[in-house]
This record gives sequence, C-alpha cells and structure tokens, in this order.
Amino acid sequence: MKKILVTGGAGFIGSNFVKYMLKKHPDYKIINVDALTYAGNLENLKDISDNKNYTFIKADIRDRKKMDEIFFTYEIDTVVNFAAESHVDRSIEEPEVFLTTNVIGTQVLLDTAKKHWKINPDDKYCRKYKEGVKFLQISTDEVYGELGKTGLFVETMPLLPNSPYSASKASADLIVRAYNETYGLPMNITRCSNNYGPYQFPEKLIPLMINNCLKDRDLPVYGDGMQIRDWLHVYDHCQAVDVVLHKGADGEVYNIGGNNEKTNLEIVKLIINTLGKSESLIKFVKDRPGHDRRYAIDNSKITTQLGWAPEYTFEEGIKETIQWYLDNTEWIENVVSGDYMKYYDKMYSNISNEEVAATKE
Repeated sequence: MKKILVTGGAGFIGSNFVKYMLKKHPDYKIINVDALTYAGNLENLKDISDNKNYTFIKADIRDRKKMDEIFFTYEIDTVVNFAAESHVDRSIEEPEVFLTTNVIGTQVLLDTAKKHWKINPDDKYCRKYKEGVKFLQISTDEVYGELGKTGLFVETMPLLPNSPYSASKASADLIVRAYNETYGLPMNITRCSNNYGPYQFPEKLIPLMINNCLKDRDLPVYGDGMQIRDWLHVYDHCQAVDVVLHKGADGEVYNIGGNNEKTNLEIVKLIINTLGKSESLIKFVKDRPGHDRRYAIDNSKITTQLGWAPEYTFEEGIKETIQWYLDNTEWIENVVSGDYMKYYDKMYSNISNEEVAATKE
C-alpha cells in the first residue's frame, strides 16, 4: 500500500486532491497534514472523514519533530507538498510568514524525507533511496514572473518572481531542486496556472466575486482589470498531479495549464451576467504593488511526455463552479469569518475617489 503524505490537504487544491486520490486509488493510504490556518477547512473533507485509508493530523510543516514522528509512524513513501501561504495580497502585508512556511517548511519536509528514505542516511555520499519514494513539490506559474502580450511560460525559463509570495515559492522550488542535485532525492516540481472550482477560499477572484454578487456587494477590481491569467479547473489539476506522481521522470519540472487565458474583468463580467446582476457593482480599486500583467502556460511537456490533457473547457468549468457556490451558500457563510472580513475591509475599503479615478485612466 502506497502511503502518501499530503501537506496542506485541508485547503482548496489540497482537499480536492485528497478526495480525488481516495476515489482514484482506494488502496492508497492518505495522511493529511494541515496547520488549519485561515484557509484550511476540515469541512472541505467531512464526506471522507471516516474513510479507513484517510488520516488527518493537525500540524505545521515547520515542526521538525512532528514531521519526523509522522514519517516514522506512517512509513511515508511519498510527499505531495501543497502546504503554502498562497495569497499575493497577504504576502505584501506579511512577507515573513510566507518565507518561513513556504521555504523553511519545505526544507524541513525535504530533510525529513531524506532521513527516512535514504538507504544509508549517515553517509553523505550515498545517493541511493528506497524504491518508489518521491517528493512532489506543488508550485505556481508566478515563479516565472511576468509575460508580455505574447509568449508562454516554459519549464526552462529563468525564475523571475515579482511578489514576496512568488519569491517564496521560487525559493522552495530551488531548494527542492538542490536536494535532487546534491543528495539525489527523487523529486518532481509542478507549476500550475490559476485554479478555480469548489471549496476555494473567498479571497481569490472567482469565489470572491460570486460571494459578493450574491450579497449585492461591491466587486473590487484591481487597476483596469485587464490582467490576464490562464485558468485551470482544480479537477484537471488533481489529475495532472496524479499523472506526474506516477509517470514523472526524476528531477523534472512540469507546467500544468488549462489553455484558458482570460482577463480579470472578463471573469468578473461573466459571473455578473451568469448571476443576473448589474455591472454597476464593479468598483475599480488601486492596483496592488508589483501586479504582474499576464501569465500563460505552455503545457506541451506534460501533454506530450506524460499524456495528460485538461478535460474542462472554461465555459463548462465556470458554470459548474458558480452552481456549486449557489448550492453551498452555507459553506461560504461558515468560511467567511470575522477575521477574514477585517482583512477584506483592510485591503479593499477606504479607497479615495481620486485613487479610483486614477486606476481607470
């Protein structure tokens, strides 16, 4: 039986992945470790909480002693590291949290994996590991920086992150690579485009706009709203990670994209129209510092070498996603806590009329 440690498995992508894996591979044991910070929500997993092959442990990946205990107790042979602080706006406000969790936390996991998987852990020259072990780092296309009006991100591009968040993820990618090059630790890195789908915390664009539309609240749009992102349904992402887990060549990086480039304003207007609301709800707010203009992924490596391809078109995916939030308003209410609203107000309120006007010019 394969024993997979999924870190950050109570978050948006992590929880979808845990459920996907338990369904796709019912003979695998999944150990989910999550610190349950603001975006971690066990309600995402309540439908599989009694699965005999699923175990949840509340823990921080920076806790070296706890990670060692988990590897020993459950005989972990695979790590899928989703655990990360992931919101750019929050990284601008509190960069230290992102660095400690995303970089130091990853390094703790790597050290622990090396200790438990290496055939001779006391020999620094030993590069032999137990059969079938792998460390899979879940990263983001944001590590590449910003694209111009044309072109796509490919795996061989230099990493040029522009926010504290993306810099922390790029740093984590590099330390994972270093453990492969220096110690021979079996690993892969995946870099995905913007995910959307059920159970996404409503600070991210799509669930934020859906939630605000339902309450007839203002829809805050940064700058002119013409920032372009490639959108990937979370189910397609889970499938891709599964494929890399089983077929990925050692040491390789794989881009995962949905081939769906949309501007932020397009997304907002689509949600408005689907819910029958007025575009007067849109409020342009001052752009955030270092806001990248365009991301777009070339996913030809994973499609040609590993045989994965996205199944969702954006049109069917966004329709299904909006319907999920309509059917799960209670979930949204439970997630949107007082602390979240304080943060929301801090980020998007008190914008002067002059600043709003300036963003439209």
